[in-house]
Amino acid sequence: MSKLTQNLDLRQSQNLVMTPQLQQAIKLLQLNNIELAEYIETELEENPLLEKAEQQNEETGDQSAETPPEKDSDNNGDEVSEAFDQTYEASDDFDSGKAVIGPGGGGFEEMDESFENRMTTEKTLREHLQEQLFMAVDDKVERSIGLLMIDQLDEAGYLRADIKSLADNLACPPARIEKMLRLMKKFDPAGVFAADLAECLALQLEERGALDQPMRMLLQHLPLLAQHDFKKLAQLCDVNETYLRDMVAEIKALNPKPAALFDHLVVQTAVPDVLMRRLPKTQGGGWRVELNNETLPRVLINQSYYTEVLSHAASKKDKEFLASKLNAANWLMRALDQRAQTILKVGAAIVEQQDAFFNYGIEFLRPMKLKDIAEIIDMHESTVSRVTTGKFIGTPRGIFELKFFFSVALESADGTSHSAESVKARIKALIDSEDPKSILSDDEIVDLLKKEGMELARRTVAKYREGMNIGSSVQRRRQKRS
Repeated sequence: MSKLTQNLDLRQSQNLVMTPQLQQAIKLLQLNNIELAEYIETELEENPLLEKAEQQNEETGDQSAETPPEKDSDNNGDEVSEAFDQTYEASDDFDSGKAVIGPGGGGFEEMDESFENRMTTEKTLREHLQEQLFMAVDDKVERSIGLLMIDQLDEAGYLRADIKSLADNLACPPARIEKMLRLMKKFDPAGVFAADLAECLALQLEERGALDQPMRMLLQHLPLLAQHDFKKLAQLCDVNETYLRDMVAEIKALNPKPAALFDHLVVQTAVPDVLMRRLPKTQGGGWRVELNNETLPRVLINQSYYTEVLSHAASKKDKEFLASKLNAANWLMRALDQRAQTILKVGAAIVEQQDAFFNYGIEFLRPMKLKDIAEIIDMHESTVSRVTTGKFIGTPRGIFELKFFFSVALESADGTSHSAESVKARIKALIDSEDPKSILSDDEIVDLLKKEGMELARRTVAKYREGMNIGSSVQRRRQKRS
């Protein structure tokens, strides 16, 4: 028979413990400024030691960087990174008068990459349209154009922005904007992206197969409908008044405000988390990158309130409660500080690497990976991924998600790298400018790109062309002849 025995073994192992504080730090890094403001409001309600900071002067709250950014000369980043693996203890020398966004360093690169902590909210119109856009379009540049148009929708779901201004912002042909607009006018809910009420109703009728010639004429004379001038409308539409009333009843069943289907959760223009502006030549030129302090929440720890309450705390339980709230407040302040510095570093590095895009347009977008930025700022790729997801930068060319600036690299024979998106944009530009009497074949496009230093195989050009929904040379020749 075997005997049951007990043994005492001493073993040493190393593992990463996801404390609530570390989870909070990761969550803060993933949130954009608007989501962060909502999170801070919740913390203010739960922690009596936190309070909103009054608006301070620009110099106190300003966080900015000029590109190219300077490398840190010390190892403060590593020290702060290690500190994030610990729970900060309450400190009597904490200065509650400091601005929330202050000097800091390090990153969240030691966090578990599989950790996810997403906020659950109702789907907004922007999210609904974005899902359809990503399913309908594979080309990253066209997706970016689509996102820009989504952000331009008003509360009714209309696109009032001028196509020319959108094209100027992206330095791309207006025809490309018009192409995307035609596609997105077919999105659900019907009528979205219309320029006015008449087009909104027309899109809905077209979806129902009810947009005939009399109905088109009626939509062109909506002011007469508002005046109830049925006799004149019947003459213009070439129908009798009975038929006209049926047409009017059909129009009344439509939705003049497609965005209203989403209640109060209408699409809103993306609010940039980071801003950039051109520096004057007197200041050396280049770009200045800074956090958007207009939407950045400011909180302070009310040290005097803590001292006063602590002096009246009699029981051990009360003192432990105050200590836990002060610890939580201290950690939140440091996490906010860390988040701001990390976003600023990533934003400045992206602007430095994509300087040609901001100066000359989308065809000059450089190929770039998350790893490239991670190496520049000495952080982990997962940190850069969290920072660039769902956060936007306001630029002279418009508002872009930080993820927009990452694309695949294509290397030519001489070792020069080109962004896949810039190559696609160049192919599109060549086809748009081709002579109708001399349509370019894929082989001819290959030769033209080769002269510009972009060496691609013919099948690659064909793949990119088809991905942009551009027909072959034979199809384009037939279209332009007709």
